[in-house]
Amino acid sequence: MNHDVLQIMGALTVLAGYVAGQLGWTTPRSVGYLTANTLGAGVLAWLAWTSQDWGFLLLEGVWSAVSAVALISVLRTRHTPDPTPS
Repeated sequence: MNHDVLQIMGALTVLAGYVAGQLGWTTPRSVGYLTANTLGAGVLAWLAWTSQDWGFLLLEGVWSAVSAVALISVLRTRHTPDPTPS
């Protein structure tokens, strides 16, 4: 697959999450939103790395990393057992 197609796919993935959030279909802490941001920005960061486009790598790399950390946090919170006895 060529870089142009991957760029478009990565951008559409990030934009899909953004549009869904703006339309109220999801929230910034939802698994779907964070997954879209992590994957889409990750693809764009990888493409920036291979093209030595350092400014774009900084933007997309940080975007993907922050989204991934938030995603892990949300997933851990969802799977943490309730500490109160029943």
